[in-house]
Amino acid sequence: MIKRSFMLPGVLITLTFAGLVSLGLWQLDRADEKRAIEDAIVLAQSSPAKLLKLENINSKEHYKVLLNGYFDSDKQFIYDNQIVNSNAGYYVLTPFVLNKDSAILVNRGFVPWYGKRDELIDIVIDSQPRTIEVGLIKPQKRIQLTTQDINTSFPILIQSLDLDQFSLLSGYQFVPMLAQLDVNASNGFFRQWKPFYGSIDKHLGYALQWFLMAFVLLFISLRLLRKE
Repeated sequence: MIKRSFMLPGVLITLTFAGLVSLGLWQLDRADEKRAIEDAIVLAQSSPAKLLKLENINSKEHYKVLLNGYFDSDKQFIYDNQIVNSNAGYYVLTPFVLNKDSAILVNRGFVPWYGKRDELIDIVIDSQPRTIEVGLIKPQKRIQLTTQDINTSFPILIQSLDLDQFSLLSGYQFVPMLAQLDVNASNGFFRQWKPFYGSIDKHLGYALQWFLMAFVLLFISLRLLRKE
């Protein structure tokens, strides 16, 4: 017969064990959700590029698409504090005008500073109408500890992506997407876009940790129970 002195610890151990197992199962559910998302993204990235209209851009994250318009070389942004292949540098972001008022920022690639922060390379591009192939992603804002003071003379040096602010500075209504110029396209710089890496393995790892903790707790509890 189990002693009364073991009943309260036994209840606590049981609740803790159930909680650990529940956390493990929750992580498995999260892994399933992420797997479905990743499958959709991989399918989008592997689809052939198709010509896209302005009104459909927002629904095509992760897709490769074709866009008609022209570059505005006079209103470019220099996205500073980037690291590519262990080199510090910047991305060149150029408005690609889709109609009279709307544009999308195109990341034309990476340029290393090579210790010459006061010297930009030649980023000028002609404004001839063209069709470009790009990959679409949602812009991610950086965490900023201080307020950024922006020089309003183009090309503008920026530390974070704020499309609303860029719209005010440029006079364009920017689509809430960032376009990455295809690696085979001309008029760009170094481009080695990172493929999408999901977090399925992370959730499976967390699930394994919770289940192992539950197993260890169960093992210790059974040993204590036998002693009692």
